[in-house]
Amino acid sequence: MVPAADPIALSVIVPAFNEERRVAATLGTLCDYLRQQPWDWEIRLVDDGSRDQTARIGDRFASTEPRVIVQREPHRGKGGAVKAGLVAARGAYRFMCDADLSMPVGEIPRFLPPVAAGFDLAIGIREGATARRVGEPAHRHLMGRLFNFAVQRLALPGIEDSQCGFKMFTAAAVGSIFPMVTVEGWAFDLEVLIAAREQRMRIVEVPIEWHYREESQVAIVRDGFGMLRELLKIRARAARGAYRL
Repeated sequence: MVPAADPIALSVIVPAFNEERRVAATLGTLCDYLRQQPWDWEIRLVDDGSRDQTARIGDRFASTEPRVIVQREPHRGKGGAVKAGLVAARGAYRFMCDADLSMPVGEIPRFLPPVAAGFDLAIGIREGATARRVGEPAHRHLMGRLFNFAVQRLALPGIEDSQCGFKMFTAAAVGSIFPMVTVEGWAFDLEVLIAAREQRMRIVEVPIEWHYREESQVAIVRDGFGMLRELLKIRARAARGAYRL
């Protein structure tokens, strides 16, 4: 259990597993940007049991920037790392941010008041007239849209992009949703969104600029089928009322 501390405005949670090649650039970019903003903030690098130098690189940043926190966790999967970081965070707003930083950091204010307002959960989407995808191969885009079509038909109608790795939560939403989240792998986003809907939370979609990274750890076919199988289990739990307050 992480001890209580004074609240701050924004926590940025970066889940990381064996990210030594890019974590320094990610932390450097985030720190450079956040230091120029009027908010009080923290960056929480959640190391998901990495076997490389990810956590030690984070420690070097933390040694000179006290607002960088390295949170070491046993290897559970991205969902487990995100959950641990969001629950431990101190921010009134808590932003889940992929370690590849495929969304430019200048997009962060779009997830915060006054640009986004009155939400419990603001989710980045890579679709829509004002969204922009950069460098994504056509076959990856097609597979992603097919996956999202299945997700919408099975459980989340109207959600254009359930799997985008950039999401903002209020502290209250974290407290309500994550005690009920059980999935520790890639499908955790689906469980989070289903739980939020079951609790009648307000979800807003934020179109973003997103850049394809070849180093993504998601294998779209293998992991896509696994996530759909997990989705059916989540839907069954929802039907039993598992996510209702």
